Amino acid sequence: MATMVSCSRKGEVFDFIRSKWVAKTPEEQVRQALLRHMVYDLGFPKEHIVVEQELGRMPHLIARSLPSRRFDIACFAKDIHPEHPFYPLLLVECKALGGRPLEQLMGYNAHVKAYCLAVADERGLQVALLREGSYCFLETLPPYKELICMI
Repeated sequence: MATMVSCSRKGEVFDFIRSKWVAKTPEEQVRQALLRHMVYDLGFPKEHIVVEQELGRMPHLIARSLPSRRFDIACFAKDIHPEHPFYPLLLVECKALGGRPLEQLMGYNAHVKAYCLAVADERGLQVALLREGSYCFLETLPPYKELICMI
């Protein structure tokens, strides 16, 4: 994952997706570095990315009863699902070191059903692609257009 210099002020960092200043925690620094890598290096459309949102606000899940949980990053794509014109391609959990983020993310994805999952921490990125009901791990997060072709 590329390290990028980001705008910051004392104790805060600017989230260019949400267009606001947020607390500069270790987890937020991981999130912002990944967002910049996704948009500037891998071609993920900024307008298709959502940061820190409740599961129940996902367009394809609005009418369902869901646990009150927030995901870190979701990236949507058009026309990748037969029933939904705008559907989650990638779901990401960002962490400072520690915890069990992959299990947490798979729990979220039991509801979301994104095609690709990623866990980002200070060491790097772990990426899993859902294929035929099971996950296969990728060496890295592919560019947006390549990821769409993989599903």
